[in-house]
Order: sequence, then C-alpha cells, then structure tokens
Amino acid sequence: MEKLTIEQIVLKIESEDVFEAVCSDYSFTLKIDKYVPYVCGAVHDGHQFRKELWNNCLHTEYERWYEEDPATKQMIQSHPIVIAGLDSRFEYDLNRTPETAIYSDAWGKELWKEPLQEELKVKSLIKHMNFYKIVGVLISKIENKFGTCIVYDMHSYNWKRWDREVPTWNLGTLNINNKKFIDEIESWRTILEKMPLPNGIKSTAKINDTFQGNGYFLKYITQNFKNTLVLATEIAKIYCDELEQIMYPEVVLAVEKYLEVGLKKHAEAFYLKYK
Repeated sequence: MEKLTIEQIVLKIESEDVFEAVCSDYSFTLKIDKYVPYVCGAVHDGHQFRKELWNNCLHTEYERWYEEDPATKQMIQSHPIVIAGLDSRFEYDLNRTPETAIYSDAWGKELWKEPLQEELKVKSLIKHMNFYKIVGVLISKIENKFGTCIVYDMHSYNWKRWDREVPTWNLGTLNINNKKFIDEIESWRTILEKMPLPNGIKSTAKINDTFQGNGYFLKYITQNFKNTLVLATEIAKIYCDELEQIMYPEVVLAVEKYLEVGLKKHAEAFYLKYK
C-alpha cells in the first residue's frame, strides 16, 4: 500500500492506474485492482480518533466503537474497487453533510466537555471534503468508462437495541429510483437473504425496515451521477457481541466469502442491463 496525497490519487484515477493507497493524512484508503463498473464502500469502518480530541471527549472508546461499523471493509475487501474511512464518525461523519458531519452530541449524550474550537473542526472538515473529492473523481471515471456504475454502500447496525425482531440485512432505498431499479433492489435483497451463516445464524433481508438509506454518501453520489445506483446495505451486528465488544471472525469471513461471489454476480448483471 502506498501513501499518496489527494492530488496523486486523483492523477492515478484519471490515468486509470491500478493501486492501493492510504491518503497522506491517513483518513481513508482506496484500492483499485481493476477498473470495473462497480464500487464497494465502507464509510463507517474507521475507528481512529485524533489524540488532541481525547481529553475533551465524553464518550468512551467502547461507546465510539459501538456506533461505528467495524469489519464492514473486511466484508468487501476481495472486490476490485474499495474505498473505506479510517477515522471514527465521532471525529467527523462521512455519511453526513459537511454542515452536520461534526457531532455536538451523539445518541442522546453530549460528545464534548467544551465546544470544539473552530481550528479543530476545520482539520476534520478538510478530510471530509477530500474524501468526497476522490469519490467524485472515482465515480466520474467509472461512469465515463462504462456508462453506468453500481455502488455497494456497506454499513452495520446494533440489533440488540431494538425491542422487536429486526432483519439480518436491511436495504435503505428511500432516496434512489425505486421504479427504475426495483429488479436490482429485489435481486440484491434475495442474494443477501440466501447467505449461509455459521453458528446457527439465520439470514433475513428486508427493505426500509430499520433504516431508509438517508446517508450523505448515497445522496451525494445519487444527486451528482445520474447513471449510478447506490445500494445502502446494513448488516445487523450478528458478527460480533455489540455489548461485550467481541468480534466473531468466523462470521465476518463467512460474509466476506459469500459476497465475493454473490456481490460480483449482482454487479455483473446490473452492468449487462444498463451499459
């Protein structure tokens, strides 16, 4: 993996170079093994939290981890194009607009002992801006090269906080063209529902059951690229104990191996239909 500046990453994409890089400020990674008409993203995978923010933060390391989406990058890492955040959403949230990306409170609890100084906010918002600069260049390249693109926007959620039965997988489709892409939405839901999981875990999949797909990553791409479909895909945290902060690597691996085949087939079918 290389360490590259934003400008270097832009040049590599524009030149259609293959590479794997971390941004020079260590805020995100991008891997392009091959230029294909689909992209995988894990914007909430990151857990890094700037040291200069530690003493002012009221949330514990566990509380931050609990609301992040650990291992979502690993679930999609076998695919040719993967972009993933490295920083915690508690520093700045890549799935929110720049205006709302820095929390003042999080899940009902104040985040900061003292309000953040403006210069600290600016550091974070520059990283947010640079991430979306690369997203824009990347999706533009894919659309121009292939005529269309599909993005798998991977997230996870804490299922134990719900007081009803919730699905293993949830697709949020409120902000995409459901009439046009109804077949692709349903076929993706069906693929996820058929996923075999270890330890007796049942795989269920529903649409807009727990979340509706209101994230900025989806909205930014959908609003700026008319030939790209973004599928906001949330897995319940059945791959860990969300209350004890214990990961289940065998479940993460099972998801990864299934998606290695199932996601690729879905993306190929999408391209054949819309190219």
